Amino acid sequence: MTTMSSVVEMKIDAFFSFSHLLKPKPSFTTTKQSSRFTFHYHDKNQTSKFRIRSQVGEEKRTASIDSRVKGIVWPSPDDEIDFWNREFPRWDESQQAPAETEQDSDLMHIIHVTAEMAPIAKVGGLGDVVTGLARACLSRGHKVDIMLPFYDCIKREQISELELVTAYESYYDGNWVPTNAYRGVVSGIPVIFIQPSNHFFKGQYVYGGSYNELEAYLCFSRACLELMQVTGTQPDIIHIHEWQTEKPRIVLTIHNMEHYGECNQEQLSKCGLDGSIYATVAKAVDDRTIGHNPERLSLLKGGIVYSNAVVTVSPTYLKETLCSGWLASTLITNRDKKVSLLYQECLLGDLTEEVYMEKPLGFVAQGSLIWYYGVLNGIDTAMWNPATDVFLPSQFNAQNTKGKKICKYYVQRGLGLISKGPLASKHINQMENKAPLVVCIGRLVAQKGLHLIIHAIKRVEELGGQMIVLGKASDGRVHSEFEGLANLLNQGPSIRILLMYSEELSHMLYAAADMVLVPSMYEPCGLAQMIGMRYGVIPIVRKTGGLADTVFDMDDQLHRETANG
Repeated sequence: MTTMSSVVEMKIDAFFSFSHLLKPKPSFTTTKQSSRFTFHYHDKNQTSKFRIRSQVGEEKRTASIDSRVKGIVWPSPDDEIDFWNREFPRWDESQQAPAETEQDSDLMHIIHVTAEMAPIAKVGGLGDVVTGLARACLSRGHKVDIMLPFYDCIKREQISELELVTAYESYYDGNWVPTNAYRGVVSGIPVIFIQPSNHFFKGQYVYGGSYNELEAYLCFSRACLELMQVTGTQPDIIHIHEWQTEKPRIVLTIHNMEHYGECNQEQLSKCGLDGSIYATVAKAVDDRTIGHNPERLSLLKGGIVYSNAVVTVSPTYLKETLCSGWLASTLITNRDKKVSLLYQECLLGDLTEEVYMEKPLGFVAQGSLIWYYGVLNGIDTAMWNPATDVFLPSQFNAQNTKGKKICKYYVQRGLGLISKGPLASKHINQMENKAPLVVCIGRLVAQKGLHLIIHAIKRVEELGGQMIVLGKASDGRVHSEFEGLANLLNQGPSIRILLMYSEELSHMLYAAADMVLVPSMYEPCGLAQMIGMRYGVIPIVRKTGGLADTVFDMDDQLHRETANG
C-alpha cells in the first residue's frame, strides 16, 4: 500500500530530478479562468503546447538583469533590521481596481461580520477571503461594510479616514457595556470597528488574549446587532463567517467545519439569549455530548440551523462534509426542512411553481435543493499580483519573468541560503541552475499535515534542494518540535524554519519559490496553492477538499491540458 508520506516523497523526487526541474525553468502564461499562472512543461519529445520559450543571448540577459538590480539594497542575515521589516511603499488599492467589471443589476447592501480581515487582522486564509470577497462585491456595484472587532493589535496607520461613528451600549452578562463604533477604510473597503469598553480584544495578537475568546465573540456578535438597531441600518444580507459571528437574510460561510464554537448554556445566555431554549438536538446541542452532564452547545450548529443559506469554500469540501463528521446530519436535516417549507409555501399558494423552481433556496431542474453551496474560494488578484507587489525587490509577470530570479536570489541572500559574494549579474543569471526552493507557508497545526512537512524538510535536504517554512504553532508541543528542528537546521545551507508570520515575507517567499508545499490532511479550500500559481510556483498538495478542485496532477496523462502541479 502506498502511504501518504511515500506519495509526498515521490512528488518531491519527481520535481527534483535533474532531467525534470533543474533544466531552464518552464515558462508560464496567465489563464483567464483563474488569473493564475499555468505551467507549460518542456519536453523535446512532445509537440504539444508544453514548450519553453527560446533562449536569448547571454549578453542580452545579463544586460536586462543589470538594469533591474540597480538600486536594490541587498539583505544579509547579519542586518540589524530583518529585510521583511524594512519600510515598504504603501499599496494603493485605487490603482489596482479592475478596469472593467460587470455591474450587477440587483444591487444590495451586504454586511460581513467577521473575526479576521487582511491585512490588518489576519491569522489565516479567512482574512484574505473576507477582504477579497468584499472588494469583489464592491467592484460589482454593491454597498459593502465589514464589521470587525477593534483589536488592540491593529495598526491604526493601516486604516484611512478613521473616525468615531457613535457611542452606544450593548448588553452582555447582565450589564450594558459602553461600546464605541469606528468607521474607516482598509484596502478600499469600508470597515466598522467594534470596541467594547471591557477587557475583550486586548493583547498583542488577534487570538490568544487573556480573556475568554468564546465570550468575547458572543459579546461582539450582540454588539454588531445592537449597532444596526441604534443606527437604523437594514442590510439586505448579513454574511457571517465561522462560528464567531451569528428582516436581513443570513448567509453563513463555513471556512472550516472543525471549528465548532463549543459553549455552555450559561455562556450563551450572557449575550442576552436564553441558552436553555437552544439546548435541544434540533437547535444547537452538540450531538457528541448528548447524555453528558452537562451537554454542550455548538454555535456553528446553531448558525446552520438558523441561516437562510449555508456556504462552504469548495465543491469537494461540501461533498466531504456531507459524508463525514457529526455535523453532516445537521446539514442534511436542515436541507430537508428547507424543502418542506418551500413545498408548503407552494401548496398554500404563497409561492408559484415557477418561482418555486427558480427560488435561490429552492429546487433546480434536477430536483436537488440548493441551500448548502460549495463555492470555491479565490484570491484577490490585485493584492496578490507579482507585477505590482510593493513587497518585492523586483516585480515580474507572465511575459517577463526575470524579476522572479532576482526575488529568489534576494530571499536566499537575506536568509543566508547562499554564500556571500560579489553581486554580479552573471551570478544571478546562473541561479536558474542552482537548488530548487520549496516554501511552506501557513499555520503549524495538525490539519496542515505536520508529519508530512517534517518529512519533506528532511527529504528536500537529502535531495540537495532548499526549503523555507514560515508559520506559527499555537500548540506548545508542536512549537517545541519545530523549534528543535530550527535549532538543528537553520545554520546549515539548505533549511530555514521561521516560527513567526509576516505578511511582507510571505509575499517575498511566494515570489522566490519554485515549489509550494501544501500537504494538508484536510483542506476546506486553501489559498497557498492559488497564490503560489499566481506567482509562477508549482504546487505540491494532497488531493483533498479545495486542493483537489484547484491542483491537477501532471502525472494524469488523460488531462495534460489542465495539469498544473
